Amino acid sequence: MLIRSDANTCILKLSVDILALFLSRLFCWSLEHGVVPLKMKAAHIMPTLKKADLDPAEAKSHRPISNLSVLSKLLERLVAKQLVTYLRDNSLLPDRQSAYRAHHSTETAVLLLALDYGNLAVLTLLDLSAASE
Repeated sequence: MLIRSDANTCILKLSVDILALFLSRLFCWSLEHGVVPLKMKAAHIMPTLKKADLDPAEAKSHRPISNLSVLSKLLERLVAKQLVTYLRDNSLLPDRQSAYRAHHSTETAVLLLALDYGNLAVLTLLDLSAASE
């Protein structure tokens, strides 16, 4: 039986006092040895309908959604946070790097570029993803 990811997260949160030391050791071992346990590499892949009006019987109407384990996501977040902190603290991120940085976005990059050249930046956003045909 497959337990849903949000159920795993709930169990993990309820057991954090017991599991924290174990998870800390697991993640440290994984980073020190450059090895990710096979169980943490496995993803549960679910086909999801691209749009509600598509034929669910056709394979091309679906997109695969990969759900990684909660532990995989925690390890990934830990590595990303450490890497970005290291890059930021050592001034290794380009000024216009917006991805993976808090309070930076595409809009921020466009604004900074415009300000560098003494230009005015105007941004208009329109989300049509939920518009009906």
